[in-house]
Amino acid sequence: MESLSQDIQHKIDSWLHGPYDDATKAKIRSLLDEQNFEELTESFYKNLEFGTGGLRGIMGVGSNRMNKYTIGIATQGLCNYLKKTYPNEHIKFALTHDNRNNSSVFAQVVADVCSANGITVYFFEDLRPTPELSFAIRHLGCQSGVMLTASHNPKEYNGYKAYWSDGGQVISPHDKNIIEEVNKIGSPDEVNFAADPKLIHRIGKEVDDIYIEKLLDFSIEQAAVKSQHDLCIVYSPIHGTGVDIVPRTLKAWGFSNVNVVPEQAIVDGNFPTVIYPNPEEEEAMKMSLDLGRRLQADIIMATDPDADRVGIALRNHKNEYQLINGNQTCSLIVHYVITRLSANQKLPQNPMVIKTIVTTDLIRQVADKYNVQLYETLTGFKHIGALITAKEGIETFLAGGEESYGYSVGDLVRDKDAVISCAIIAEMSAFYKSLGKSLFDALLDMYMEFGYYKERLVSITKKGISGAEEIKSIMHNLRENPPASIGGSQVVEIRDYNTSTATNLKNRSTSSIDLPKSNVLQFLTEDGTIVSARPSGTEPKIKFYCSVKGTLNDRAFFDSVTIELDKKLDKVMSDIVS
Repeated sequence: MESLSQDIQHKIDSWLHGPYDDATKAKIRSLLDEQNFEELTESFYKNLEFGTGGLRGIMGVGSNRMNKYTIGIATQGLCNYLKKTYPNEHIKFALTHDNRNNSSVFAQVVADVCSANGITVYFFEDLRPTPELSFAIRHLGCQSGVMLTASHNPKEYNGYKAYWSDGGQVISPHDKNIIEEVNKIGSPDEVNFAADPKLIHRIGKEVDDIYIEKLLDFSIEQAAVKSQHDLCIVYSPIHGTGVDIVPRTLKAWGFSNVNVVPEQAIVDGNFPTVIYPNPEEEEAMKMSLDLGRRLQADIIMATDPDADRVGIALRNHKNEYQLINGNQTCSLIVHYVITRLSANQKLPQNPMVIKTIVTTDLIRQVADKYNVQLYETLTGFKHIGALITAKEGIETFLAGGEESYGYSVGDLVRDKDAVISCAIIAEMSAFYKSLGKSLFDALLDMYMEFGYYKERLVSITKKGISGAEEIKSIMHNLRENPPASIGGSQVVEIRDYNTSTATNLKNRSTSSIDLPKSNVLQFLTEDGTIVSARPSGTEPKIKFYCSVKGTLNDRAFFDSVTIELDKKLDKVMSDIVS
């Protein structure tokens, strides 16, 4: 890029001559001196959008970057909406952050702006996981809260997740109304940064203790934990917020042999031991696996920086450690919770489990067998949390989650919770070990009973302005020219969540989809294959989810059926991603 557009130059000039600090202006001048027009364009070509969940973006100067000013404007807009929504109440607000660079600085900006607007802020004294913020909002009777985190994104990113009074991420109508208030703010001059220290209250261990104690209520098989208390557990926080809370919770549940990966127990926003701090990635799990092999661990777990996602590795039928995916872990959790509550005659009245539309249908099979209501939501745990709230007092949420490694058990938290997930995964391992089985054995048992479901996710990254246009083009082409067959099987149904319409291609009938509109397409084939296409809401990616199903009649055939299903997935993905 050899020059700047007139619009971008005008925006840069407004920052150079506007109410911004000297360090910000110096950085902009430095980029101009370097003629780094590409970086300047990416930093200023639009305003960083306050989306339906908040903000997420690369840190730096500019209107399209995470910095004091974009965060200040977002917080002022949120405060304005809170004051309109609760005009006769004293508003309370919970706040914390993860380990990322600048997270504590950005959190302080949020505390300052909220307090300047007369809002009482309960500000955690140090980094805490996202699920604990969700808990704290309800526990402290807050109307709202914010978590400063970019979850599992690379180190250049940070984010701002806004929550409502139920402890869930903001949803309609609050999300759109907050966005409207944020968009009304045209300049940092309209943001009140003048903190009122009297309204900022530091909180910490006292909330941790209550959170951990209440998590214990969801333990199902304490006798098995007691008999297997020395189960060898390897755990990594990947430099993030799980570093203290997860080991403490495992200890509270009764586990005495928890081994934390020492190199990754160092809190560091640069994530020095990984390329990408995401437990979905094998590379991020390498150190956990290495320690697990040395110790011959029964279970290996790692959480992402804000401890709302967890990845696990099990010893398989060949006594080798195998990473399992989010669909498999979620299915194991749901199956364990339902079957053990049922066996102990503790299933509540009107039980329910919840999964997203792109999460495995194995969960549906399990729920159906035990007459547990299954609900599906759009992708994003905020929809699961909202449904838990909507059904409160009517139905009881047992467990659920999404394929992207986020799960929860019970209704204490209204967001995905890697803390309780780690505890229940460890308890599952202890229970099955007490029966002479491994967690991998339990997985194969499910496949033999309900069918071998195998899934694959392909993410295609398209960065910047041109990338966003490419993603739009891909979705447009899939709508205009849908595939007639996928993986050798005829497409029999197309679900377009953007138009809330499901089309049966055999009889050309249509039916409505009772979910909010979303830019997602699903193709269902005659042999039960499901392919979903969805642009990511938090990253510059388009994602393709594929699920196929086979039959496993005998454990001895597991490897051969796996090969068959992998070949089928290869064929399906080559047909849809071309």
